[in-house]
Amino acid sequence: MSKAFEIRVSAQAAYYNALKGRRTFSLQGKTYKYLFRRYNTTYANERAVEVPIAMELVRQYPEDRVLEVGNVLAHYFPHHHDVLDKYEQAPGVINGDVVDFQPGKTYDLIVSISTLEHVGWDEIPRDPPKVLRSIEHLASLLAPGGRLLATVPVDYNVALDGFLDEGRVPFTSIAYMKRVSDDNQWREAKREEMRDSKYLHANLKHLGMGVTATATGIVVGVLQR
Repeated sequence: MSKAFEIRVSAQAAYYNALKGRRTFSLQGKTYKYLFRRYNTTYANERAVEVPIAMELVRQYPEDRVLEVGNVLAHYFPHHHDVLDKYEQAPGVINGDVVDFQPGKTYDLIVSISTLEHVGWDEIPRDPPKVLRSIEHLASLLAPGGRLLATVPVDYNVALDGFLDEGRVPFTSIAYMKRVSDDNQWREAKREEMRDSKYLHANLKHLGMGVTATATGIVVGVLQR
């Protein structure tokens, strides 16, 4: 599996260099352009759909009313909204734990791109329910009428997958995107179609790309206050 994945990713680099993201995908009746970037092999993974979905929403709000949890969008687009990231050191990034974050204000929009699955899961000691506490805390930072948008990969944090299946994650709406081709095309899917989605890893150092990973399914959750 991983060897085939390595070959596929190397071929995609040339393929997407020609396409330059001209293709589109749809989610809940809205059409988006795929994102093409060489950074983090975006052309070959879930960022190709996650970033366009998030950016379409971010652009609708004043920057001082937006919080991003996990420093992702700055790698693709310039912005001046607040960014909270526990570990990444970068200009303008607030370093802190999401469950302890007290900004002294509320936000009209909070976005998080493939970040919440790490909360409590990639920490020592492991604390799987911490992700639920983090979402509840973020909900408390929303202004009346505010919105939280979070994407998470399927099959990375199996505890979070279980919480979603059990209805314990307080999203007011959930959509699913599924990777349906080797050239990284995605389509909206039903919940039951996500059962075979896997999170893949490959070592591409021999291609000058380091270790990379990709989801084959993502959850797009919205919490509306």
